[in-house]
Amino acid sequence: MSSPKPARNHFHLALRTVRLAKGLSQEDFSLVSSRTYVSSLERAQKSATLGKVDELADVLGVHPLTLLTLAYAELGDPARVDGVFSRVRRELASMQGHDAEAAD
Repeated sequence: MSSPKPARNHFHLALRTVRLAKGLSQEDFSLVSSRTYVSSLERAQKSATLGKVDELADVLGVHPLTLLTLAYAELGDPARVDGVFSRVRRELASMQGHDAEAAD
């Protein structure tokens, strides 16, 4: 069985796409980030931490998984979104029961 294709992160495009779709400027993130930092994320010069993804998603009014789904599903191509969700479901299902073993 072949291993799945490596995931490609396009967070910079996802952030910009959602920001523009919501009609927000980079300055609108001033409570959580500087305009310079948001710009550097959108130009893929920096990578956001998971905590920062939460903060950015809050400003955007979307769930953090929406940003991450767009980042890994080539900006919402329905076939790719379905593929990402199918893979995540399979991986989560394969781990069922393992969390209880890890707690022992």
